[in-house]
Amino acid sequence: MIEHEKINRLSPMKYLVIDDTLKLYNLMLNDIEKASLFIYLETYKFANDHMGVKFKDALTQKAREGVAVKVLIDSWGRGPVSETFFSELIRLGGEVKFFEKIKISSDLFTRGHRRDHRKILVIDDDISYIGSANITGYNLNWRELALRFQGDIAPVFRKVFEQNFEAFNPYYIKDKRSYSQTLKFEDYEILRDVPSIPLQRLKKKYTQLIRSAKKEVLIETPYFLPGFLLRKALMDAGKRGVNVRVIMPRHSDVRMVDILRNKYFGMMHKNNVQLLFYAPHNLHAKLLIIDNKVFSVSSANFDYRSFRYQYEIALIGHEPEILRQLNAHVEETVRHSDLFDYHRWMNRPMIEKIFEYILLPFRHLF
Repeated sequence: MIEHEKINRLSPMKYLVIDDTLKLYNLMLNDIEKASLFIYLETYKFANDHMGVKFKDALTQKAREGVAVKVLIDSWGRGPVSETFFSELIRLGGEVKFFEKIKISSDLFTRGHRRDHRKILVIDDDISYIGSANITGYNLNWRELALRFQGDIAPVFRKVFEQNFEAFNPYYIKDKRSYSQTLKFEDYEILRDVPSIPLQRLKKKYTQLIRSAKKEVLIETPYFLPGFLLRKALMDAGKRGVNVRVIMPRHSDVRMVDILRNKYFGMMHKNNVQLLFYAPHNLHAKLLIIDNKVFSVSSANFDYRSFRYQYEIALIGHEPEILRQLNAHVEETVRHSDLFDYHRWMNRPMIEKIFEYILLPFRHLF
């Protein structure tokens, strides 16, 4: 068993906001290379491509050196990756689990959407990452968002991982409420969401924060399909004079979401919600900032599926230095984004309007 208490803690904490995916992966690989006690990685996707192989080889090498390695990957998101892909890592003592394989049941349709969408990396109770990026090569030109911490918050993320790793069985999850409570560290909150219609901790927290906004609400999300309460909270904020901005990709990697989201744009625009579209590539960041005082960096998209069906994680905090770096990130995103064109939206092709209505009943599943 790893003796975590022997780690030298670094204080004060150091913070780094990363939105360049290649830089993020290089930082993660560099931290993995320096690990001396343990590496815990939880992710939705771990691809069998050049980037996935690079991470797998790095983890295998550390296991060969005697470092404890544990990896938790979603079964749906893993793609072609299997135990065979990690055979050398496992042979050397590394542990690899795949979350909740699909099994035949009366709840098959919605069960398939109950995925582990969290993305965290914890190393030696010193380094921790939380954010939006999976371990794949195809998203190298996407605009992601991650936070890297060096310091005392790492043991909290380690606890999150250990609880997840212990709870996740290949076919079911044990006592999901018992390990979904909010964790606190100094001024930070770590929110853990689980598939649940009544719980939806992230949706409730975000609704509360938006309702409390006095000056500004800023959202970055790859998929924008908020439910009624969140839509109302955003529009109410716009009507009371709050500067509400939602930034999403011009074209995400899920075309059906892009079509369905169009249905809400006219209503949002009329209620002073500014919509911006990131043009260069896919914007995959998941960010909320309220009044430049509170931020949330998370794995959750701003949609029904994340809030209702998926295992998500968010870090909520007030640290001024992190807010400064996040603001610089947002400024760069906005610089490459286009404002919503209401007249163009009104004159969109009839076929798109038809598909919006066809897809509407299935909005919870995108």
